[in-house]
Amino acid sequence: MTSYLTPSYCSRFGVAVLLAALADFLFHGQPAGINFFLFAILIAGAIVAVHPSALSDIRVWLKPAALLVGLLPLIENVSALSVSIGLAVLAVFALSLTGRLRHSLARIAGQLLVFALAAPFRFVHDFLRWRTAMRWLGQRRIRFGAIAVWIMPLVLGAVFLALFGAANPVIEYWFSLVHLFALLKLIQLPRLIFWLVVLAGVWAFLRPRLPRFLRRIPRLAPAVSAKAPPSKKTATTIEDIVFGKAAILRALIVFNILFAVQTALDAAYLWGGVALPDGLTYAAYAHRGAYPLIVTALLAAGFVLAALRPGSATSGDPLIRYLVYAWVAQNIALVVSSILRLDLYIGIYALTYWRVAAFVWMGLVTAGLALIIGRIALEKPNEWLLSANLLTLSATLYACSFINFAALIANYNVDHSLEMTGQGIKLDFAYLHSLGPGALPALDRFIEQQSKTIAVGEPTYRALLAVHKSDKARYRTAQENWRAWSFRDWRLLRYLDRQGPFVVPDGFEPFVPGR
Repeated sequence: MTSYLTPSYCSRFGVAVLLAALADFLFHGQPAGINFFLFAILIAGAIVAVHPSALSDIRVWLKPAALLVGLLPLIENVSALSVSIGLAVLAVFALSLTGRLRHSLARIAGQLLVFALAAPFRFVHDFLRWRTAMRWLGQRRIRFGAIAVWIMPLVLGAVFLALFGAANPVIEYWFSLVHLFALLKLIQLPRLIFWLVVLAGVWAFLRPRLPRFLRRIPRLAPAVSAKAPPSKKTATTIEDIVFGKAAILRALIVFNILFAVQTALDAAYLWGGVALPDGLTYAAYAHRGAYPLIVTALLAAGFVLAALRPGSATSGDPLIRYLVYAWVAQNIALVVSSILRLDLYIGIYALTYWRVAAFVWMGLVTAGLALIIGRIALEKPNEWLLSANLLTLSATLYACSFINFAALIANYNVDHSLEMTGQGIKLDFAYLHSLGPGALPALDRFIEQQSKTIAVGEPTYRALLAVHKSDKARYRTAQENWRAWSFRDWRLLRYLDRQGPFVVPDGFEPFVPGR
């Protein structure tokens, strides 16, 4: 209880207020850029400052190095993904310095989830505990006499100060510099909320704690299992009926036959070039099957994990294991088929953020299915499988944070548009405009190519050219603020500096995105 009144506790509160003030300087009313990385470094430095004992570790420099690697996406570009990675890395860094970080990747993921859920309430919880500590020490109430003794000095002091201001021009000049109403206007409700949110956020990193009831759950597990024997006989009977060796063997045979039929159809129509039935196009065939097959693969993975639990009788049967290998291999083939379906669909239509995300998701599902085979072959527990999948997901998201998907989508859509290739669909200018500055180089190539054709005389082209020039000017103006700097924006500015300006024809019509 008294720990809430220690100098260390108070100093952490002072550090949190200082960080909130720095956040106001870096973020409030400012664009997003290098300021996110700088603030993350400030939080990390504050974490080290309030936990000086962590510096006694011989391997202490490995943690800041890992932290810096995790914060590199914030230097490349600020996005929801890079910010999420930065917050996760800061949480791991704070938990590791306080000795609360687990060693298993699956358990670390659970800690991060609990930390994210508890972080918004940590400051309120500690504040209430602080008030409880104050009441426990009998300091909740401040006697009226302690306030009353200051009434007379402050009132008379204000009177004397007003008289001095009337008598002394210098003091009067000092008074003229203080605009009381202007100071009151600085206390804005949105800004106050911003301070409170930042204060609550940084406090969670300065005092990384997990809820106590969640820390006690592992201790309760043996007690719960100790009460299980009375119903063990019933559970075993149900398991023998639903997930027994005979049932699983028959299910795997049926599943392998069904999946073989689907795989054969995909091989014939998608890879073999067999003609589709009348009224059905390859685009429709590809689009209808891409996502349902992913759901099928996920259901199959769940069945395998439930049927072949480590140490069960089914997991030790060689025939069942071979049937599982064959079935998972067919699932992988179906996911590859889904990727081919999506590729065909995009080739006819266009690339979007959601379709890129579908490619990434299908790749993760394929990796997860392969890891299931590895878990069965190596006879690893499900915790190993969860940790391996989390490692794959983390590495994928980290790599994606360095990919400029806006430029990737814009380049693909421009290169495969009707205007550039003579086939496909027309370029969606409104969607490319919504991609932001990353689409500027692709639009440069499109405009340069169109300027060599008869399209240069069309009003739509002239309007697009004017809007494109305006977007460039607006982007350059935004980048004049140093807080908006990022490595990706730096590269884009270098590209724009090398490009010559386009000439806007006279008499252009305003271009409205989406028209």
